[in-house]
Amino acid sequence: MSPINLAIVGVGKIVRDQHLPSVAKNPDFELVATASRHGTVEGVKSYTTIEAMLDAEPSIDAVSLCMPPQYRYEAAYKALVAGKHVFLEKPPGATLSEVADLEALANKQGASLFASWHSRYAPGVEAAKAFLAATTIKSVHVIWKEDVRHWHPNQEWIWQAGGLGVFDPGINALSIVTHILPRPIFITEAVLEFPENRDAPIAADIHFRNADGLPVHAEFDWRQTGKQSWDIVAETAAGQMVLAEGGAKLLIDGALRFAEPEQEYPSLYRRFAEIIKAGKSDVDLAPLRHVADAFMLGKRKFVDAFHDRASQ
Repeated sequence: MSPINLAIVGVGKIVRDQHLPSVAKNPDFELVATASRHGTVEGVKSYTTIEAMLDAEPSIDAVSLCMPPQYRYEAAYKALVAGKHVFLEKPPGATLSEVADLEALANKQGASLFASWHSRYAPGVEAAKAFLAATTIKSVHVIWKEDVRHWHPNQEWIWQAGGLGVFDPGINALSIVTHILPRPIFITEAVLEFPENRDAPIAADIHFRNADGLPVHAEFDWRQTGKQSWDIVAETAAGQMVLAEGGAKLLIDGALRFAEPEQEYPSLYRRFAEIIKAGKSDVDLAPLRHVADAFMLGKRKFVDAFHDRASQ
């Protein structure tokens, strides 16, 4: 079978760090074009807009959209109308409604739409899901704290309405939690902290329960300095489970049970090729629904103005 001719829209840090190496190692794909206002890839045809790229490169089969979520719907719509399969970087969109519309359009066009959640493909996630399915869970505590000044310096879009703020990393935790827990959870209360000079939150404290009353507490914060924290702790009848380092390691009662090298983005592209070949889509909106619920139900707390040291 011939490789899937792939184009990437939005050539930035995540593309260079993750997408390009993953595509280069996957025989199912051949990168044939990019579209970006500023970024290019050596040896690959480049365009400044998706419209120009689609007009000039009719052989494109699939498009990976890696621009900020506020601008993704329009690009995805154009790609789907042109009959292309579409890979959506996380979060898949700025709103639930626009992603639902894209899913309907993909079905109409006979194209595959992939809402990618890279953290679900962290090496310890499936082992954690299996462990929790075999025991009684008593409580879950999610600690997802990092330094925005290190991971997103000078990225103003992330602080704008629709940029999600601390939920940009926090939705990674939600993508894991919604995958590994046996039953759905629902937000019962939340507090979102907004800097006085920003439209998106810098921290969130959220409480969930499921139909059985299981308590789940999530703490997201973008002001962490020193060691970064990406951990999910579950107290269970079979001991304490810690899914650590963003899902890279699984520990039970302090003993390491599972650890493998990170392969998140290669796994995403394997999944994208799989759904294209199967003629189906993969669009799970559970993580984004929880973000929307947090904004709907959460109390707003305003804190001092935030200034990115990297931009000083």
